[in-house]
Amino acid sequence: MITFLQNVLDALSLGSLYALTALGIGLIFGVLKLINFAHGDFITFGAYALIIPSSADVAQVLVGGWSWELLIPTVCIAVIAIALASDYLVFRPLRGASPPTLMAASFALSYVIQNAIMVIYGARPKSVNLWPVLGDQTHVGPLTIPNLNLVTIAVTLALMVGMTIVLRRTSVGIQMRAAAEDFRMARYLGVRADLVIGLAFVISGALAAVAALLLVAQTGSLTQTMGQPIALFAFIATVVGGMGSLAGAVVGGFVIGAIVIMFQAYLPPDLRAFRDAFAFAFVILVLVAKPSGLLRAKGLVERV
Repeated sequence: MITFLQNVLDALSLGSLYALTALGIGLIFGVLKLINFAHGDFITFGAYALIIPSSADVAQVLVGGWSWELLIPTVCIAVIAIALASDYLVFRPLRGASPPTLMAASFALSYVIQNAIMVIYGARPKSVNLWPVLGDQTHVGPLTIPNLNLVTIAVTLALMVGMTIVLRRTSVGIQMRAAAEDFRMARYLGVRADLVIGLAFVISGALAAVAALLLVAQTGSLTQTMGQPIALFAFIATVVGGMGSLAGAVVGGFVIGAIVIMFQAYLPPDLRAFRDAFAFAFVILVLVAKPSGLLRAKGLVERV
């Protein structure tokens, strides 16, 4: 039972990271009908925003002497800036394009960001020791809980509550929800499209920045593609939860996190190397049973 509870906590922590990333992907899809495959590179950019460009293996943290109260907003501003720049330079000129064209543009943007990071920071992985205190453990009876797991779960829950309040209690949030359900009708009713889309990129960038910080604290290393695996699982989470449903993206993130952790813990040792294959097979079964996802969006209207 103790081992099972430990695995549940690990699943909640990993699921929280997937949920944060899936929420950013799902938000952009809901408003713009864009599957932004560059979202993982926003996470990577946020991680590299912490360090000074160097060819050394051990990176010097640019804001190493700053408190977390200054560090977190700084990284968020950096990622929000690149998210807004991506919208202004890449996606805004393609407002009237078809979803496949937007998807291809996001692939190209991903490639550009990865190579820009290689040019500026070099191709060698970097080692970063961010918030070592999170590596400590808290003992609750027989349970041993890493502080990082507790922080990841708490931050995710706080951001979800905050987003719920913004989307349900503010004028801009209501406009975003309306745009997510029917973008064209929302524009007819006076919703300012560029404002809503820009705000969606702001929130998506902030979520990517938080995910980047948690990921760096967890892994302690930086690579040019570090955000891609988590973005891949988050994209799967949005599909499983229901494309266009923000609640579905969150639920899908926790479901995928639970599947990955439980397969890692309970598969026979000889089969653990194929954990991801089993996880994706499970996803296929879920989609065969419910093609629209676990929580179907209220409105999935193609943007013209």
